[in-house]
Amino acid sequence: MTLANPGPTHPTADERELLLSFLRAQRGDVVRAALGLTEDQLRWTPPGALLPIIGIINHLTHVEWRWIEGRYLATPFPPREEEFLVSAELTGAGAIEAYGRRAERTEEVVRAAPDLSVPCVGSEGDGPPAHEILDLSGPVDLRWVVLHLIEETAHHAGHADSTRELLDGSTAADLRRLSLSSGP
Repeated sequence: MTLANPGPTHPTADERELLLSFLRAQRGDVVRAALGLTEDQLRWTPPGALLPIIGIINHLTHVEWRWIEGRYLATPFPPREEEFLVSAELTGAGAIEAYGRRAERTEEVVRAAPDLSVPCVGSEGDGPPAHEILDLSGPVDLRWVVLHLIEETAHHAGHADSTRELLDGSTAADLRRLSLSSGP
């Protein structure tokens, strides 16, 4: 199993594993959008779009860090800037590798949590916890965070899919079939 070929999302009574499998599936769609592209293609931005494919991968790596390390584990974290600026030194392979490491860490932390109802109250800089920013009555829990990561990743998977289709006509379905046929 790899980021690009995460395997199927099998039904299970284990809520934690079910959520993580759906997150893996969405990550797979994002990473497959990058496969086979040149560095220039990875940095290409469609007209009116915010991020190129490499930028999406970089952003999602930071999103997972912010929610898991920052909001759940309450590790201090600064305002987000670098995730939207892709340095010239960052390669596609480097971005995918960092995303893979982050994915492993996210899954490790979620599996090690006592349960999914643990509150996530870490703050960004001097800002308030997420529930105050979102005008919620109480803290979000780890379940909410993992569902949010699925939502955010799915959103950007669609963005990456559209960008890839504009680049060479490949769609997520095409890339998924290709990835499955080529094996892990």
